[in-house]
Amino acid sequence: MSTEINLNELYNNSIKILTDLISFKTISGEDNSALINYCEEYLHKLGATSFKTFDEEKKRVNLFATIKAKNSTNKKPIILSGHTDVVPVSKGWSTDPFTATIKDDKLFGRGSCDMKGFIACSLAYAPIFSKSKLDRDIHFSFTFDEETACQGAPILIEELKKKGIKDGICIIGEPTNMKIIDAHKGCYEYTTYFKGLAGHSSAPHKGVSAVEYASRYVNKLIELREKLKDRAPKDSIFNPPHSTLSIGGVFGGIAHNVIADKCHVNWETRPVVKEDAVFLNKEIDKFAKEELLPEMKKIFPNSSIEKDIIGEIVGFDRQDKSDACELISSLTGDNSRQVVSFGTEAGLFQEIGISTVVCGPGSIEQAHKIDEFIVLDELKKCLDLLDGIRNDSTIN
Repeated sequence: MSTEINLNELYNNSIKILTDLISFKTISGEDNSALINYCEEYLHKLGATSFKTFDEEKKRVNLFATIKAKNSTNKKPIILSGHTDVVPVSKGWSTDPFTATIKDDKLFGRGSCDMKGFIACSLAYAPIFSKSKLDRDIHFSFTFDEETACQGAPILIEELKKKGIKDGICIIGEPTNMKIIDAHKGCYEYTTYFKGLAGHSSAPHKGVSAVEYASRYVNKLIELREKLKDRAPKDSIFNPPHSTLSIGGVFGGIAHNVIADKCHVNWETRPVVKEDAVFLNKEIDKFAKEELLPEMKKIFPNSSIEKDIIGEIVGFDRQDKSDACELISSLTGDNSRQVVSFGTEAGLFQEIGISTVVCGPGSIEQAHKIDEFIVLDELKKCLDLLDGIRNDSTIN
């Protein structure tokens, strides 16, 4: 880092901010406005401008803030992007998951790794950005509900398009051990609801078991999963090389001796190419409409099968020339590029023409687990990268 920066103060401030961020219980689907207000107020004190976008209930919020360049050049703006939501907490934590705890050079807490660590570093470095003679804008993009099919980011992306912010370099700070990730599969999530006719289990022919038809639906999905393997591209860069499908849960029934009139299935697919998702949906919809539903309606005309789209997130495609990857490589000296199977918001930014890279502190191996943590040295590495961005964004 530059010699004029107090390294210890910067590092300690990142830990303080991360401690604050962890204390906000921003579980996916719940109100994240308190954390967003914290970030916005912090950035406003540094002279940043900002706007918010909301979900329909106005309780979940995206923030997009900007520290403007002091000197106008043709350099592309930098977007530092992170999601504010965390996954729910399971039992078995050895510490309070919403109280940051430091032990053995690790900071424990829900979201410490995925991905409040990156947001904390970005905020900790913001005062230095604000005092520097930047020749490009630095944006801060903080979204809601990334963990549930990226529900917040598309709302923000639409606003960016309206405001003409369609160019730049976006760094998605998901935990990658500060390695460059330049591709991942898409992530399509669905819930399919079955409504039948309840009755006594002694006369199954008089009812329509939603659970049984849901089971046949699941079996069809598993059959289609095998066909996805045969569609794997010869030059696939992913492991596994084919599109995947997973059943997240089947929920229905109230008792052993009652025909279940309601059931729903949670499922997802992670396509290597968009065409696989189109194929899968076409086949499963045809099966439900032409085979399952007619059988159900013969007994009970008001039977129904409805598929709810939770989110359909495009994949992140590898590009031969990437301004974002080249910037990170020039600052870290690491020219390697890797792919991952987990999803991010990267494809959404890439889709509107913003050069994007996934690179952030921490290891994905710690994400979503009991006693989630981030190694403190990862925060230092992230701050080093931000310092490199600052030096690359000033006129000497």
